[in-house]
Amino acid sequence: MLRFAPSPTGDMHIGNLRVALFNFIMSKKLNEELLIRIEDTDKERNIEGKDKEILEILNLFSIDYARVVYQSGNLKYHQKLAMQLMSQKKAFACFCSDEKLEELREDAKKEGKPFRYDGFCASLSDQAVLEVNAPFTVRIKKPDENIKFTDLLKGDFNYSPFDVDSFIILRHDKTPTYNYACAVDDMLYDISMIIRGEDHVSNTPKQIHIRNSLGYDKEIKHVHLPIILNAATGKKMSKRDNESSVKWLIEQGFLPVAIANYLVLLGNKTPSEIFTLEEAIEWFEISNISTSSAKFDIDKLRFINRKHLSMLDDLRLSKLLGFADEQIGKLGKLFLEEASTLKEIKEKLDLIFTKKQSCEGFEEETNKIMECLKNASFIEDFEELKKYITEQTSLKGKNLFKPLRYVLTGRENGPNLSDIYPFIKNYLGEIVK
Repeated sequence: MLRFAPSPTGDMHIGNLRVALFNFIMSKKLNEELLIRIEDTDKERNIEGKDKEILEILNLFSIDYARVVYQSGNLKYHQKLAMQLMSQKKAFACFCSDEKLEELREDAKKEGKPFRYDGFCASLSDQAVLEVNAPFTVRIKKPDENIKFTDLLKGDFNYSPFDVDSFIILRHDKTPTYNYACAVDDMLYDISMIIRGEDHVSNTPKQIHIRNSLGYDKEIKHVHLPIILNAATGKKMSKRDNESSVKWLIEQGFLPVAIANYLVLLGNKTPSEIFTLEEAIEWFEISNISTSSAKFDIDKLRFINRKHLSMLDDLRLSKLLGFADEQIGKLGKLFLEEASTLKEIKEKLDLIFTKKQSCEGFEEETNKIMECLKNASFIEDFEELKKYITEQTSLKGKNLFKPLRYVLTGRENGPNLSDIYPFIKNYLGEIVK
């Protein structure tokens, strides 16, 4: 299986979604199932409802999966395997207090060295452990040899025992730490390939060490995707950046198909710039992903979103805009010269249907046109409409067109009225109410 393993501790950001998309694509290419594993063992940081929000977003992006599991549901396996490691002297009870560990951290900081556990509790005898009446964590013994692995994108990695260290696998309350739960669960579900962000590279040797210690010898392939930078600042996308939130992008009116298109395109060699997820499955190759950081450019996403909006079925677009009329879908596409999201198109449509006050400088003309249109019978053609208004009001030139544009669109500029009118003629009574 492949797995996407989000934590329910905040909004899904574009880095998470990119990982989910690549896992989904590779699961299809390899004909292996995709597992969604909610990593919820850090109870203090979990936010209620975020797990459901994650699944809703995956569904919105048509990322289908075999099943959903919650990491906390595997607690008995995490504890049982920790006991096995302790009985084999591959892990040990650590009674060091938080104060003592903080003291060791400060000493390491003063010496300009990275903090590593000093191994004090590793040498305690069984009898000494039995006699200590104090809470303890469980630490895995650091490896005897270097941990090596190959990343399909970044090549070979080699970590020394010092890099890996004797790290905690069970907390004081006997719940598993991130790396331990992750390593055990990847064993339990027979994961064959792990695709995740490059911020997890340093976790990989620890997880391999856990599986090695448990006698698990299946090789798992690894892909660590480069981080996404903000094109405007050149810095890593922050949770404070609105654009980093998938929820925010959807609320702004970006289509899931366009967001997916852009995230797969980022730092990738693709046969075309505009494509669907189904098309990407046909040609996607992990080896084509750049090892350099990708830059997220909101203007590029706008361009891609505009392309996908233009390709949408007219009736489908109208429904996304809150109507059920393909004429409104056609009208929406007229605004793509100046709008690039559903929200921006909706704002243009709202101006058409909201109550009009008066066109500044043409107040009298505006009133004349509105009264004229209220009494007009259905007029099919825009030229006929102009002729009718001129006959009824004697308005011509700027005195006709400026207030007429305002009455029909709520704006003083935009697409040609002759292009707009065919799509709004059925709503004329509602527009001039």
